[in-house]
Amino acid sequence: MKQILRILRFARKLWRYYLGVSIFTILMAVVAQMQPLFTKGAIDQITNLLKGGKADVALVAVFAILIFVTDVLQTLLSNFGGYLGDMLSVKLQRFMSQRYYEHLLSLPQAYFDMELTGKIINRMNRGIYQIADFIQMMSNNFLQFIFSTIFSLLIVAYYSWQVALMLLALYPIFIILTAKSSNRWQKYQKTINLESDEASGRFAEAINQVRVVKSYLQESRELNNFKSHYRKIVSTTKPQSRFWHRQDIIRRLILNFIFLIVFVYIFVETAHGVYGLGTMVLLIQYAMLIRIPIFSISFLVDQSQRAVANTKDYFKIMDIQPAIADHPGARPLKLKQGKVSFENVSFGYDHELVLKNISFTLLPNTKVALVGESGEGKTTISSLLLRFYEVTAGRICIDGQDINTVTQSSVREAIGVVFQDPALFSGTIRENIAYANPLASEEQVIAAAKDANAHEFIVKYEKGYDSEIGEHGVKLSGGQKQRIAIARAILKDAPILILDEATSSLDSRSEQKVQQALNRLMENRTTLIIAHRLSTIQHVGTVITLKNGKIDEIGAPEELAKTGGIYAQLLNLQQVKSDAGQRKLKEFGIAEQ
Repeated sequence: MKQILRILRFARKLWRYYLGVSIFTILMAVVAQMQPLFTKGAIDQITNLLKGGKADVALVAVFAILIFVTDVLQTLLSNFGGYLGDMLSVKLQRFMSQRYYEHLLSLPQAYFDMELTGKIINRMNRGIYQIADFIQMMSNNFLQFIFSTIFSLLIVAYYSWQVALMLLALYPIFIILTAKSSNRWQKYQKTINLESDEASGRFAEAINQVRVVKSYLQESRELNNFKSHYRKIVSTTKPQSRFWHRQDIIRRLILNFIFLIVFVYIFVETAHGVYGLGTMVLLIQYAMLIRIPIFSISFLVDQSQRAVANTKDYFKIMDIQPAIADHPGARPLKLKQGKVSFENVSFGYDHELVLKNISFTLLPNTKVALVGESGEGKTTISSLLLRFYEVTAGRICIDGQDINTVTQSSVREAIGVVFQDPALFSGTIRENIAYANPLASEEQVIAAAKDANAHEFIVKYEKGYDSEIGEHGVKLSGGQKQRIAIARAILKDAPILILDEATSSLDSRSEQKVQQALNRLMENRTTLIIAHRLSTIQHVGTVITLKNGKIDEIGAPEELAKTGGIYAQLLNLQQVKSDAGQRKLKEFGIAEQ
């Protein structure tokens, strides 16, 4: 019941639509109750005529017209209410989708590190569409069910309290029988949802990396994995459905028996002269009106159960509190020179420290390179600076301001990033460059592209800057994607730059173009480089080497080349062309020159 109330509260902003649908639904219920009364009036007149009395023919015609009018009213009211119900459903979907997306974007990077994209999307779709269907069902069916029942029982009680009492007994019996089956049904549904999420998660992952799937001939494997999850869904749905319908048969047979008693009672009492023919028909009609909603309870309960089961994951995600939030009263970062300081910073994933007491300073307009084996925390340092994660201990300052005390948006506004993976979006080249500044002019976009050595290849396309690049920029080469990403960073024009170089997989000509663009990008910026080529490192002012989660050495490249430390070892390994030497370089993510 708590889950149902939460669903209703969640969508309370659309109360005007609820009210409109509710009014039309109640009016429909009232109109529907009038027909048996008009029918009774007509039958009573005809009965008088059959008994040799007089009948008011005009009144019989009036009753026929009134029945027609109620039919027309029901047609109009149902369609007006249906229109409002449709608008309620689509607006609710929009509202919930936006809330979900907004909340997801507020969650820390750690959440996305642990979840598959397909799962996140599947939970959103399942929760949103189920809630929209449930709310529409409640608006269109539940209120009509309630008011039709109340009106029908009141009218029946006026003519026969005994029949009204028997019909009233249907509800607690049916509800009790239904409630007993709810928990077991939801356990089945939990398994179904889990398998559906796993299937969708792997589906999205395989489609996203379809080149890998095809190149390794793993189409059958991925398809079989997908089939396996849906076989489990089918195998779970079978006992779930069998259980539900078996219980429904029991419920309906009990109701059938009660209706048998009701109809026998009405017929016998009419035969004994207690009820007239018109009253008998009226009682039968109202019993049938009650019969329809009471048998519809199965549908209402089924939809309610699905709403509870299918929205748990949606609300579970909505209940996650962002681990990284601006402190009350946090103010925007005040940039002066772009000086960055790491002061005794420690950080760990799942309580296992990756970085231990890291301290170093990036002076304004200087280049600092990070070197270390894979897993030593180079990318983690850049993520901490962007405040994708919170430090476990110590602090990070920009121009003397602890980034935990200023707004996240102002920190990220001050930092430009070129990731190792260019991370482009589907759409046009122009849209991807202008992602850093959607209001940028045509001249600004072109200028950024020229500085990134991208303009030359862009204009060769038939549509130039309006060329579609496909998902993740699949229509571009690695060097072209990287130059688009650099143009995006140039357009942002942030004073601090994080550079996760991606030149190791490029051919020499592309590398040269990208390196020229990177050099322009780094001008007059405080730059933190995650090194991939020693040729790049040799041109920086400072090199920081990491070992076992700690800083091993800090110094100029020419100084560290003589110490015998990690950097000196890497230089020696590059000169030795042995397989062992090359393997060691790869451990550090360093590409051959």
